[in-house]
Amino acid sequence: MTAAAHLEDQPLVTRNDEDGIATIILNRPTKFNALSMAVLEALLSELTKLEEDRSVRVVVLAGEGKAFCAGHDLKEMREDTSREAMQELFGKCSEVMLKISQIPQPVIARVHGIATAAGCQLVATCDLAIAVEEARFATSGINVGLFCSTPMVALTRNVTPKKAFEMLVTGDFLDAQTALQYGLINHVVPAEKLDETVMDMARKIASKPAVSIAYGKQLFYKQLEAARAAAYDMAAETMTCNMLTEDAQAGVDAFIAKQPMPAWKGR
Repeated sequence: MTAAAHLEDQPLVTRNDEDGIATIILNRPTKFNALSMAVLEALLSELTKLEEDRSVRVVVLAGEGKAFCAGHDLKEMREDTSREAMQELFGKCSEVMLKISQIPQPVIARVHGIATAAGCQLVATCDLAIAVEEARFATSGINVGLFCSTPMVALTRNVTPKKAFEMLVTGDFLDAQTALQYGLINHVVPAEKLDETVMDMARKIASKPAVSIAYGKQLFYKQLEAARAAAYDMAAETMTCNMLTEDAQAGVDAFIAKQPMPAWKGR
């Protein structure tokens, strides 16, 4: 068996858990972690499991090999160009993206190499993103005649409209510093600092009360798409529910009494 064949026999998505942090790894390195239908299904399965896993407080999404994710598998797409196949593929991809936003745990993208097309969409969809200095980002579908319509949904919720449109119609690559300026990612670090920086952020979030984080994440995306008055209504209801939790009441009591914060109970 060749090395490439051996790699293709490995799980398409792997998961490692440590101290309340689940690292989900796209494991198709010979294909730059391209999102085949099988990869999307495996990723959706892991995300769905995480939704009810109270032991996990933070999720890290990473890629094996030289790239974070090169987007959809174009060779697979050409094998069946029927309308039904295309609808199934892009529908599954949208389901994965929505699930990232729906799970209660914050998701941090750990980005190295390239993140192109649907790979850039993954970065934009994650709640947070940390990239190495050498990382490159693009919605490059237009270069092969395919406007990145589904990546556009996530992109335009991170990047200003004119910058997003420029990315979409030129297909040009952004370096990591430009992606940082555009608001696509949170931090840029040297390659040797990537894991340390990602885990420092993950541990910091994991130390906070999970129930409050879950309430906050759910509200964050709902209020972004609501009118201002409706957003305040939703926020007031969320604050009410949050304040009624045992963690919030214990935390406020400790603050008033100038005592150390209690051990959080979790979701």
